[in-house]
Amino acid sequence: MNNKLFDSIIKAKGVGQIISKKLNEKNIYTKIDLLLRLPIGTIDRRFCPTLDQLEIGKISTIFVRPIKYNFPRIRNLPFRVTCEDKFGKIDIVFFNVRENYIRQQLPLNTEIIISGKITIYKNKFQMTNPDYIQTIDKEMSIKKIMSKYSNLSGISPKTIQKIYFEESKDIGEIDEWHDKNFINERGWSSWSSSIKKLHNPETNDDINKNSNYYERLAFDEILSNLLLFKKIRKRIIKKTKINKEISKEYLNTIQGKLPFKLTNDQIKVINEISIDLGSSKKMMRLLQGDVGSGKTIVAFITAACVIKNDYQVAIMVPTEILAIQHYKLFKNLFKDENINVELISSSIKKEKQKSILNELLSGKIDLIIGTHSLFQNRIKFKKLGYIIIDEQHKFGVKQRIELASKGDTNTDVLLMTATPIPRTLIITNYGDLDLSTIKEKPFNNNITTFLKPNSKIDDVCNFIEKRINSSDQVYWVCPIIDESEKLNVKAVNERLKFLKNKTSYKMECIHGNLKEQERDKIMINFLEKKLDLIVCTTIVEVGLDNPNVNTIVIENSERFGLSQLHQLRGRVGRSGNEAYCLLVYHKNLSELSKKRLNIIKDNLNGFLIAEEDLKLRGYGDILGFKQSGEKDFLIADPIYHSHLFDLAKKYVDKIDDTKKFEILLKIFNKQKIFNIIDAG
Repeated sequence: MNNKLFDSIIKAKGVGQIISKKLNEKNIYTKIDLLLRLPIGTIDRRFCPTLDQLEIGKISTIFVRPIKYNFPRIRNLPFRVTCEDKFGKIDIVFFNVRENYIRQQLPLNTEIIISGKITIYKNKFQMTNPDYIQTIDKEMSIKKIMSKYSNLSGISPKTIQKIYFEESKDIGEIDEWHDKNFINERGWSSWSSSIKKLHNPETNDDINKNSNYYERLAFDEILSNLLLFKKIRKRIIKKTKINKEISKEYLNTIQGKLPFKLTNDQIKVINEISIDLGSSKKMMRLLQGDVGSGKTIVAFITAACVIKNDYQVAIMVPTEILAIQHYKLFKNLFKDENINVELISSSIKKEKQKSILNELLSGKIDLIIGTHSLFQNRIKFKKLGYIIIDEQHKFGVKQRIELASKGDTNTDVLLMTATPIPRTLIITNYGDLDLSTIKEKPFNNNITTFLKPNSKIDDVCNFIEKRINSSDQVYWVCPIIDESEKLNVKAVNERLKFLKNKTSYKMECIHGNLKEQERDKIMINFLEKKLDLIVCTTIVEVGLDNPNVNTIVIENSERFGLSQLHQLRGRVGRSGNEAYCLLVYHKNLSELSKKRLNIIKDNLNGFLIAEEDLKLRGYGDILGFKQSGEKDFLIADPIYHSHLFDLAKKYVDKIDDTKKFEILLKIFNKQKIFNIIDAG
């Protein structure tokens, strides 16, 4: 193994304490961390014009002779060197450079090669602070194709390039983890050769995402993820548990008591979960379903089945108001089942909390519903058998490993998401989980989506007035406009003031600066129809269920991801009644923004929208939310490399022994997690 790859970044040539600190801020701690940040493009220095062929703005390599110095004695004025060839003249301009340096680099009447960007000043061509200056005999030292890297604050591009160049040329060969035939069939090179070529390309095509060199590294990065998930799955499967007896008769009884009929998808998923609960292997399952597809009732029914086996169940939701809604809904739907259900939240008095904790430990409470505080160390269960997480915040791999260890070996885990996940991301981000999907909805979507420019805000207000007059309630969503909460609060308050001046309806606003208790009080008033309209930030996207709300206005809709817009739109029409979503946008939209908003307008299928969002926005914050663990790749791209995701999935299924992949796992920083799993 080439241990130098894993040396601290401070050992890299040209990196001192200051640069090391700046690189650390970008999560670059080792040499390999640096090398995995691939070039974003190339600088092509092959254009070698004579001085009568210069093009403004183009990187050019010119062969010239310095003929005159101009060193002004006035401070802050640049130094200039006039150079010529047979066809013309050009000024080479220097800022913050000493006179002696210029005389050494550009001696008069000497043939010199200079490379940099051509600009024009007062109708004269010039080149400012050129990238390279060399004598004719050193022409070969100027690289014709150079890698270009992302700017790093406080480090000059030239310094970054130099560091990359020194480190990439120092990569030795490392032991290959793939069979030669597998590599040769795809026209790939070794890992070392591939990363060297990407940092030192010979052509512009070498660093394209579809080049053999790039694909080799992308495949290995995907594979490292899948190897990790395979390890986690093996660990979960090894955890045997006492199987829970899921009676079909009991399932039919509780389903028959529901005031509505389950969809075929809901029944299918209940059966999938029931099989897992009834097996001797610990369940780790992800349930994904579109907005309003009825995931919660699936969770409730399976929870009741587990409680029937004398186990306790914990349901974790993102917000306190949603916990209250779940608590009330469960008590109402299962009032005949003799299930002791409790709600725990920060607003509950300490004495009551203490009583709940004691009853959990004694086993008197069958089902507890709460937010993330459910998993604090102070909360102990007598016999926890099932954890359900309505996880809008998306648990990362590390948290899922911890969850798998929560309770004891008899504790099954169900994660739920209302954000449909593109297929390639399921493979690589949730490969440790079994997957259930609900696409069918209990009622037809009767949501009509309109696009309105912000110049038509009065028309939007008139429409809202008609809806409220028809006994409708309304969400009015303002975007997060800045990292500063003060600015976001100001935007919400200003919109509330504007609407109050327009109408006489009862309205309030909610935002991140409100205390949770204040926020919950407003939401409860809204649920009880004491308010007609709420102006808010995107807080309403989190699973809130208010059947009275059939209209939502989303301002600056072009700022949101498609999946987030779909989530917000899913807050209305939940009673099956006709509903409306008004997407207000700034005029002069780009073609891409128009295309994105039209996808939302014309589609109600969250799975299709998620795939389209991935294609249009690229990989990154695809789901429209800042989510931990979602951006797992430095190199691989689900759009360009979807074929590699499929190939890696087939490849990893054939791997029995991961020992030969240890270097690969270390390169992509997966070995530590592997070791944690091995340690139990």
